[in-house]
Amino acid sequence: MMVFLWLLTFLYVFLMLFLLYGFHQVVESFGKNLAAKTTFSIVSPFRNEAENLPRLFSSLTLLKYPPEMFEILLVNDASEDASEELCREFQKNNPHLKIKLFQNKNPGGSPKKAAIETAIRAAAHDFILTTDADCNLPENWLQELSTRIDQTAATVVAGPVRIARTEVSKRGFLDNLLESFQELDFFSLQAATVGGFGVNIPFMCNGANFCYKKTAFWKVNGFEGNSDIASGDDIFLLGKFKKAGFKTSFLKSAGAMVTTPPQPNLPALLSQRIRWAAKTPSYKSFFGKTVGLLVLLMNLSLVICLIASLTGNFDLNMLFLIFLVKFNVDFVLLYNSAHFFKRESILKNFFWCSAVYPFFSSFVALISVFSGYTWKGRRFKK
Repeated sequence: MMVFLWLLTFLYVFLMLFLLYGFHQVVESFGKNLAAKTTFSIVSPFRNEAENLPRLFSSLTLLKYPPEMFEILLVNDASEDASEELCREFQKNNPHLKIKLFQNKNPGGSPKKAAIETAIRAAAHDFILTTDADCNLPENWLQELSTRIDQTAATVVAGPVRIARTEVSKRGFLDNLLESFQELDFFSLQAATVGGFGVNIPFMCNGANFCYKKTAFWKVNGFEGNSDIASGDDIFLLGKFKKAGFKTSFLKSAGAMVTTPPQPNLPALLSQRIRWAAKTPSYKSFFGKTVGLLVLLMNLSLVICLIASLTGNFDLNMLFLIFLVKFNVDFVLLYNSAHFFKRESILKNFFWCSAVYPFFSSFVALISVFSGYTWKGRRFKK
């Protein structure tokens, strides 16, 4: 048992350092004011997002890019609130923008993927750029992406996403803790994402900021092969692009940073993470599966060893030593990620989050094996 635990710890540390190396291999971009050359079809599916759409629409109107070089494709996925009315109002109030509204008529087993494909079939421009209906977009978003595509000739570009914190005056003590936990967890996911691109083994990205050539989407047959899995419109597609040999790039730029709100409560957070974890067994990337397995085993081992130490079957000092090794290597990786996002202050929550995370991640992983999840008011089976 002890040999296995130390071997696991060694492999985990090696993996984190490998991702840290990759993180630094991706050079940060500070946005050069090159001429706009790329045309974009911005795709945003929505379902019952009346509360969030005004924020997205406001940021879309502020984009600093020639309006004739992009279009906005909104896809209504059977919304039961005022979302569609807000979209029509957005169209009416912004006649200078090319805004099209579609209905997701054949949602199938993965409504979001079906909605995205509906938009892509009608897209007029070269590059598809997906984002979520609850996001806020930076004003230089398209300019940054165009510059990266022009400089690298990339077919696929992933961009950074961060949690947008609620105003302090609107947060209670427990709300603040939950948001801090989510923000740190998001930074770890972003660090792994950038690190994968840096070592040329991209295995993660976020559909809230994901750009790819329309021709490449059809070349890999779109979502075929994973259309029965509700989520994964980003990660599975990235894997297919990589397998097909398309050039990928990560836009490590503060000017291209999309923000997304945190989950409002613990049940919502658990449901989101269970949904994310449920697609892991379907990953085609060996490296992605290895990362997921090592992280799970490391966290699950800490939980098991803590229980064993409380019953006198494991040395508590040894457990503390292993936790300390993990704590330090995680901190180094997270510090670099937080530094990029200019949120180093969030690291004051790192210790308690590190103590909670093994229980959280182990619970999510185990539940995802046996249980379905609820997403946008729909129940999806395992």
